[in-house]
Amino acid sequence: MDEFSNAVVTTTKPRPQHSEPRRKRQPRYHVVLWDSDEHSYDYVIRMLKQLFGHPEEKGFQLADTVDTAGKAVVFTTAREHAEFKRDQVLAFGRDKLSADCKGSMHATVEPVGEDN
Repeated sequence: MDEFSNAVVTTTKPRPQHSEPRRKRQPRYHVVLWDSDEHSYDYVIRMLKQLFGHPEEKGFQLADTVDTAGKAVVFTTAREHAEFKRDQVLAFGRDKLSADCKGSMHATVEPVGEDN
């Protein structure tokens, strides 16, 4: 008997690499709110708070941007969610504080990266 007959030989197999497949990030889309002379700041601030959860200060800043620049990005998310939020804006109803108001504000969905 040689000195290695009682030896235990262990081998290690290389572990297969189980890398998690990388999830593709969905393209992002902006919800863009467009200016309207028929809607009051109060209406815009209330709508942004109810639909997007923006605090009043942020709502005021966005309302001011819409008023001065003609439009503002109010939310950025995946396409389906952006379209849902746009539809909520379009269905929000008229501004009861404005006698001239005939309906909801106008909003669109635009891909991030497009000139906004």
